[in-house]
Amino acid sequence: MSTSRGNSDDGARPKVGIFGLTGCAGDQLQILNCEDELIRLAERMEIVDWVMAKSSNDHRCPLDVAFVEGVVATQRDLRTLREVRARAKTLVAVGTCAVWGGLPAMVNRISRDELAREAGRDIADLPETVEARPASEFVPFDLKLTGCPIERHEFLRLVHAVLAGTRPELPRVPVCWECKAKENLCRVIHFGEVCCGAMTRGGCGARCPSHGVACGGCRGPVETPNYDANITMFRDRGISWIEIARRMERFSACLLY
Repeated sequence: MSTSRGNSDDGARPKVGIFGLTGCAGDQLQILNCEDELIRLAERMEIVDWVMAKSSNDHRCPLDVAFVEGVVATQRDLRTLREVRARAKTLVAVGTCAVWGGLPAMVNRISRDELAREAGRDIADLPETVEARPASEFVPFDLKLTGCPIERHEFLRLVHAVLAGTRPELPRVPVCWECKAKENLCRVIHFGEVCCGAMTRGGCGARCPSHGVACGGCRGPVETPNYDANITMFRDRGISWIEIARRMERFSACLLY
């Protein structure tokens, strides 16, 4: 990362941009939900390009830090992404879509011709569209923050680290570890459900299992997921690998197809 001690080259506040590609804009909304914390951060950095939140933006100036959410699903997305990469000293992928492909990548196993027919359109009318892929496949990112949407406390921790010229300490344990720490009943062992907690990156505090819902894998896979052990665990309880693959594909489809 090139940002050092929170200062750009001229000693002013670091210039920051926040961008959305194809997606639901949930990660940008989560950043907006930081509210008071965001106001305090604005004293340390200058947000110069954020279409979702500002009416006046500088689309050309160099950026010290840029945050990008969403997938590349159009040629316009790709052009935007490459332009932002060229402008930014430090580029951060925010959200599961940007990092892993997320929900939009699920459609990749359906041909574009079939999708066009279902939409009642001719494929020639959709020249800009491409197979949805995570932004991280097209340009190098300096940092990646997963989540669907991202967790506010993780985003703030990351921003403070970047402004200080360091790398953030983010969870490396699986959701399953967080779930056990809360002493929740295991959704697999006690309820015979497909739960992706053992393969999914933690950081959410096992929110879904804590409310009686099996983990769907929305934060993407851990660094070294033990798929074989999970296949055995699910098979022993009458759950097939096809079922777990279908559940995981909701958020990590590009890893499975």
